[in-house]
Amino acid sequence: MIAARFASDASPVSAAGQDGAACHDARALTGGAQTANIVLDGQVYTLRITRAGKLILTK
Repeated sequence: MIAARFASDASPVSAAGQDGAACHDARALTGGAQTANIVLDGQVYTLRITRAGKLILTK
């Protein structure tokens, strides 16, 4: 299980996921906050962790 890999690892890039893609810990990306900004091709997106522990990505 991927989540188990992050139990003691605070690094934003921990390991490859099951499909070989990079696997990032959302809490590490947000630096302990509830949101993080992600830039793709000059567009800024906001990654938000909800109180229920779900992720929302908005433009």
